[in-house]
Amino acid sequence: MAEHTFVADNGKEYNSCASPKQSPKSIGQHNGFRYTMNITDIAVFVAAHSGGSLASAARQMGMTPMAVSRGLAALERELGVRLMHRTTRSVSLTPEGEEFLPYARTILDASEEARGTLTPASQGATGLLRVTAPAAFGRVSVMPLIPLLLEQNPAMRIELQLSDTIVDIAGSGIDVAIRIAPLRDSELVARALAPNPRVLCATPEYLQRHGAPKMLADLEAHACLRLSNMAHWPFVVGDQTRSVRIDGRFLCSSIEGVRTACLQGLGLALLTYWDVRAELTDGSLVAIDLNDANPQQLSIWAVLPTRKYVPLRVRVFLDMLEQSLAQDAPQQF
Repeated sequence: MAEHTFVADNGKEYNSCASPKQSPKSIGQHNGFRYTMNITDIAVFVAAHSGGSLASAARQMGMTPMAVSRGLAALERELGVRLMHRTTRSVSLTPEGEEFLPYARTILDASEEARGTLTPASQGATGLLRVTAPAAFGRVSVMPLIPLLLEQNPAMRIELQLSDTIVDIAGSGIDVAIRIAPLRDSELVARALAPNPRVLCATPEYLQRHGAPKMLADLEAHACLRLSNMAHWPFVVGDQTRSVRIDGRFLCSSIEGVRTACLQGLGLALLTYWDVRAELTDGSLVAIDLNDANPQQLSIWAVLPTRKYVPLRVRVFLDMLEQSLAQDAPQQF
């Protein structure tokens, strides 16, 4: 692996051999070639990619657009390649830029990790924490943590993306994704945070009018509320998983919509514990137990792009989230 020298903000040069993969030859691995890179210029490149423009990078870093443009140009001169195509309003990666991006993030994370080891613990984490989480879960379980996180870590900033869409965290520069759906096979690193059982539920009023289903087959006689992309509800019967097709009169693209319809007494819903925890506690929704089947269980996962150089800001956030979830973990499921 080729050694790469980069310049920290204190002006000293450091060697870095940390890289996700073998260094690409297109950016200088041959005949002992070594190049010098400025950490700020690398940060400009990563910020321009994540923000989609040099103007966005300037806002993120508190620099002038001219300084950002010069920093990116200086990095390209050092590497001897063009990393980004520029237009007046946006930037896009060249093939060389796509190849260099994971190395740039590794260098920034390693630099921050090194600083963290020398920073008094009382000063807390630093840098921009970029998190993506499902909309409903983020509103209920992540947002309440934000004030304390910012208070305890004055030098940290947070960008929270609430979306039910699976985001490419490696390509989008996301530090950590909170996911509830079953994980797909990938090269990403996953950490289980808490159990998140699915709950079949309805309002007391609905159950009084229509009765509660007792068996899995009884669902056919009920109004079932489902997500647009979830035509089947998964249950465990014995030691087998069984998917039951649901044909309800109402479907919605968001969990929030299905929960609202359920609260309006429109039918049964299969939601996760953390989506309806408050409603189960105050009695506005009632959990329904079937005699012959149980809903398939899920977990809450933290998904990271790599296990190397996990920044302090990510560790601080995940530790706080895990502790919060443990305090309100489901007991009856």
